[in-house]
Amino acid sequence: MLQSGPETRRQILSAALKRFADAGYATTSVQQIVGDARVSKPALYYYFQDKADLFRALVHEAHDERYRILREAAAQNTGIQAQLEAILETLFDYCCRNRNLMRLSFGTMFTSAGELPDNLACTEKCERNFEFVHELIQAAQKKGELSRDFDSRELAYGIYGHVNFYLVSHLIAPDFKPDRLTAQRIVKLFLAGAGGTKGRKILKRKVKPKFNTKIA
Repeated sequence: MLQSGPETRRQILSAALKRFADAGYATTSVQQIVGDARVSKPALYYYFQDKADLFRALVHEAHDERYRILREAAAQNTGIQAQLEAILETLFDYCCRNRNLMRLSFGTMFTSAGELPDNLACTEKCERNFEFVHELIQAAQKKGELSRDFDSRELAYGIYGHVNFYLVSHLIAPDFKPDRLTAQRIVKLFLAGAGGTKGRKILKRKVKPKFNTKIA
């Protein structure tokens, strides 16, 4: 009898995630996944076309869930400071609870193309997530919450890059776990800067950004 249902699909995804995270995509086999999940191959093929489709489902889940919680955190708060703090805290919590999934997601950026399935659409999803934060920055500039001395995209790179550094740090060193306080400190640094009053006096001249790149 064919094993089916939401729980079976989740078992397959969970087993595949552990295998992919520990051994990589290329060396993981369907047989290993179904063995770990304790399901039959027909059960796996009922939900996924092949190993590549299973890998794509996990990577898309990582990107799409981060996008969902970004939007939810922003919608539940008013003002750029509160929005950014909520976004960062939510992302940190998600990363700590889904470490293997995040390792898989971040790993696709650095793995050779030949070692991954086609049509992952990672770049598009990364840009979508980044652009959401960029839109928040643009809106905050229009409201006067953020300075116009910097280009909106430049500001978005500043906060987004800072956050990704902390996420990657947790993936490398699991004992390092960014939390609400970390989020608040990052946002405070982003909004207030490290120079204080004396530091702000140094910034008398506007410097236009000389780059025009997209997030990868």
